[in-house]
This record gives sequence, structure tokens and C-alpha cells, in this order.
Amino acid sequence: MSARTGVVLAAGFGSRLEGASAETTLKPLTPVAGVPLIQRTLRSLEVAGCERIVVVVGHGADEVEAAARSVHEGGAELRFVVNERYDLANGVSVLAAREWIDGPFLLTMADHVFSDDVMRLAGSHSPPEHGATLLVDYDIDGVFDLDDATKVLEAQGRIADIGKQIADYNCIDTGLFVCTPALLDALADVYHERGDASLSDGIGHLATAGRMTVLDIGDGFWQDVDTPAMLAEAERRLATLS
Repeated sequence: MSARTGVVLAAGFGSRLEGASAETTLKPLTPVAGVPLIQRTLRSLEVAGCERIVVVVGHGADEVEAAARSVHEGGAELRFVVNERYDLANGVSVLAAREWIDGPFLLTMADHVFSDDVMRLAGSHSPPEHGATLLVDYDIDGVFDLDDATKVLEAQGRIADIGKQIADYNCIDTGLFVCTPALLDALADVYHERGDASLSDGIGHLATAGRMTVLDIGDGFWQDVDTPAMLAEAERRLATLS
């Protein structure tokens, strides 16, 4: 079953991108080739077939929500959820969206840019039962700022290891997931144990259970926009696609 709900994480401080735009200090509102990141993300999820989009906000919540509503041009239903503890890890933002998730869902961040073919691939994919799928890039040499990227060791179609510092890896995390509610269960377990939870914690739990698969994006384009240099690279790459 393909996902019809999309979840966007847009709650963080985004401090590494400060100063990249004279128009705003809020990362989701930063323009990339003239289009705010949040607008690109909403459109991308609609390209993937999402009929409902849940945006998790926190830092600058009112401004981000107002901007998102003003630029949203598609027919998908928009829902906004406030994560009051946006100072914690990003898994807490995922958990904040739980009441609006009743089946498979797409999960991404407001600071990632994807080409339409990648989004259509994600939208047509069915994740493993009680598990999730991470879209990955095997073109490691083509990844901008590899030091900052999250590395993945894939074995027989499943995640064997994941992390920014792992030495043995064969693909890169693109920041786009197709999930079942099992990811929420895994994050909730971590949160109840530690009082905090990162998305990587939830992925790690599913990977340990053999329920975390990967999906190759092939020649598709993606770019994390986390620093001014990454922003410039995203705009350069987008120019080649138009």
C-alpha cells in the first residue's frame, strides 16, 4: 500500500543556514532558486501522491505556518502540529505527528530538495510490513559535502548500519523515508526510555529487527540544504534540471 500522508519536519532552529538569505532567518522559508524550501517540500509531497500533509513546526511556528499556507497551491489537506520540545532531537517531531498517521506515510525534512522522479518513486513504493524504507544514493562520489552526509551500509536490500561516522558504507541517506507506524512505535520506546529520541534511533531499532529496507534513487536528484554552501549547490543543480 502506497502512502497518502506526508510528514514534514520543520521545527528546528536551522542555525547553520543563518545569514544565507536576507529575506528570513527561518530555514523552511529560505528561498532556493527563488522558491521557499517549505513550498518546494509541499509540492514534492503532492507529486508523490500525498493527499494530506502534516507539517511539524516549532521554532518560529506561527511564521512558518502562515508562510506555508500562503504558498501552498495544491489540493492536499494541510495540517500543522506544534512540537513544543523542538530543542530535543528530531524524532520527537515525528512523534508529534502521530495522531494524524493511520497507515503508511512519507517522511522528509523541510530542508531537503528532491527531483520529481525521486518523489514519484517514493510515492509508488510500499514499505515492508511493520518497517520502513529509506531512499538512498549509491553515487557516493557525486554527493556534495560527503563529510556531513549520513552514510548507510546496505546488505541484501536492508540497512546493516547507518551513521555519519561509520567507516564501512556503500550508499548515502537522502532524508526521504516511506514508513509504517512501526517507526512511531520504535521512536516512542526510545523516548520513554531516554526522554529524547532521534530519527536515527528509530531507524536503528527497525534495522536491528531486519525491518529497515533501502530504495535506490538511481540518477534522481536530491540535496540537503543545511549550510550556505549546500544552498548554492542545490541552486546550481536545479539550474541543470530546468
